Amino acid sequence: MPPLPARRRVAVVGTGAIVSGSHLPALRDHSDRAELVAAVDVDPGRLDAFRELAGEAVAGHTSMDAMLDAVRPDLVLIGTPPSLHREQTVAALKAGAWVLCEKPLTLSLAEYDEIAAAEEASGAYAAVVFQHRYGSGAVHARELIASGELGAPRVAHCQTTWHRDAAYYSVPWRGKWATEGGGPTMGHGIHQYDLLLHLLGPWTEIRAMAARLVHDTESEDVSTALVRFENGALATVVNSVLSPDEVSRIRIDCADATVELTHLYGHRNEDWVYTPAPHVGSERAAAWPTPAADVPSSHTAQLGALLDAYDNGVRPPTSGPEARATLEFAAALYKAAFTGNPVHAGEIAPGDPFYPAMHGDHPHWAPKERA
Repeated sequence: MPPLPARRRVAVVGTGAIVSGSHLPALRDHSDRAELVAAVDVDPGRLDAFRELAGEAVAGHTSMDAMLDAVRPDLVLIGTPPSLHREQTVAALKAGAWVLCEKPLTLSLAEYDEIAAAEEASGAYAAVVFQHRYGSGAVHARELIASGELGAPRVAHCQTTWHRDAAYYSVPWRGKWATEGGGPTMGHGIHQYDLLLHLLGPWTEIRAMAARLVHDTESEDVSTALVRFENGALATVVNSVLSPDEVSRIRIDCADATVELTHLYGHRNEDWVYTPAPHVGSERAAAWPTPAADVPSSHTAQLGALLDAYDNGVRPPTSGPEARATLEFAAALYKAAFTGNPVHAGEIAPGDPFYPAMHGDHPHWAPKERA
């Protein structure tokens, strides 16, 4: 019998709600494969509270560089505000650690390419948290669509309609381009359209609108997009923090079936519904519902996939080109919204104003360009 892989030594950077509420339970669920050895936070009181909650001999540090020098972890989990992600991810990679970072991994494509260069130099990998890909329902749906079992995808809808009040934006880094990278397009809807891209594959063209209708923020509070995919499917994408009735939803109409996912912040098998087309027989449709094993979408599921990749020495999912494609979609949505022009996949490159910043140096709100 082959020996079991060693437990990976893990450090967390940032000890706020996302780390204590999601990353820490995931580490506990994988305690046979991962050991939390260190935590970093600039707030000593918050750090102490987290170390008490962790219930392990976790070394505390107020400096990430000091932690990396002292601990040399195998894996670093990053749950700090977005403006810190690039710098902290690059530092961890240079120290030889793999990274799992909260979304967005970076605030721009230019920053992402800095991380790609650091990966190449170090041999380590950086993945972004897109946990909705990992639930068993999403895995099953992707297999059915990719295999052609549901027929060719034709029409899709992707909806992240949430509600955030003024108090939410009182946190200093929220709603600002330099510290959050954008509004709900970057900070909220990115999970849902990442899953849409995961299910449907590459997109080719996007047209969009964005607006600041309610909140006194630099970035938008709602955006909408029309998207053409490489496989010919057309989709709508809506990202909102103005919606009293909150829901996250994906619907894909294929030639032989409609598949629908309705949830809020996470899904289980029961949240996926398959409706066969009239010409599809009941025996064929009976094979579509999700399997009996129910793996919720979660940090636990994604951490397991990352640990599998680490054990096998291969690039983890939601890193490299996969993660960049989702960030490129966000940049293209903003460019289409702010210029009034369609944007095609691959066109945002060095020299394009939307490459170093999602706002593309465009001021408040009215698009000022149209070719």
